[in-house]
Amino acid sequence: MVMSDYPDPVEAADDRIAPRQDERIYTPPPQDEPGPAVMVAAYRAPDEPQSEQEVEYPSQAKQVTQTGGLIIREVIETLLLTLLIFWVVNTITGRFRIEGSSMMPTMQEGEYILINKLAYWIDQPERGDIVVLHYPRDPSRDFIKRVIALEGDSVSVRDRQVYVNEVLLNEPYINAPPSYSGEWVVPEDNVFVFGDNRNNSQDSHSFGGVPLDMIVGRGWVVYWPFDQIEQVPHHPHPAVPEISPTSG
Repeated sequence: MVMSDYPDPVEAADDRIAPRQDERIYTPPPQDEPGPAVMVAAYRAPDEPQSEQEVEYPSQAKQVTQTGGLIIREVIETLLLTLLIFWVVNTITGRFRIEGSSMMPTMQEGEYILINKLAYWIDQPERGDIVVLHYPRDPSRDFIKRVIALEGDSVSVRDRQVYVNEVLLNEPYINAPPSYSGEWVVPEDNVFVFGDNRNNSQDSHSFGGVPLDMIVGRGWVVYWPFDQIEQVPHHPHPAVPEISPTSG
């Protein structure tokens, strides 16, 4: 049998298989020579996400911006809360300095007091209450007096004593008995007020009744001087009978 020098057709065909046009054969360069592989490793596609190190600075800037915004918001909230508290306190209370001697010995000149402005929004004044009111003849001025009688009550000052609805008032708080005399009937929606220093007080015995809407508030606390802090001393008169405003 003659051996041919030609290769086996099948083997030859296998050896002659050519790569397809869309295939590329990559042969890495020697280790000691730089080549495309190094450049490819340094390349990043445009849509490839940034590395963690590259986004560090924008992230820090965003964090600083967010922190600054929180601080500003907290400052604004604190200011608004402060204004709200201030408004509520000034709506509910009032602060006054005692001037003059018309309420001695109960209230001393130079004392500072807090009053409750809401006291008479629900309840009515009571006999013996110490109140701050607008002076009826000049509402820009405020007086502090004691309520003696309510609407419809009859008031009589005689023999240096005060009678309300013909009942003698027990008044341990006055400086001295009144040196004047007179008789009055308290008008509707009014109160009658006297100073505890009866003979040195401009009050209802000279200007008459005080409309309820001119009462600023009810005395609450003496807060100055500090060593004399106390509640304003009201003195009720439960023995006085109630009189209907419509009764004769």
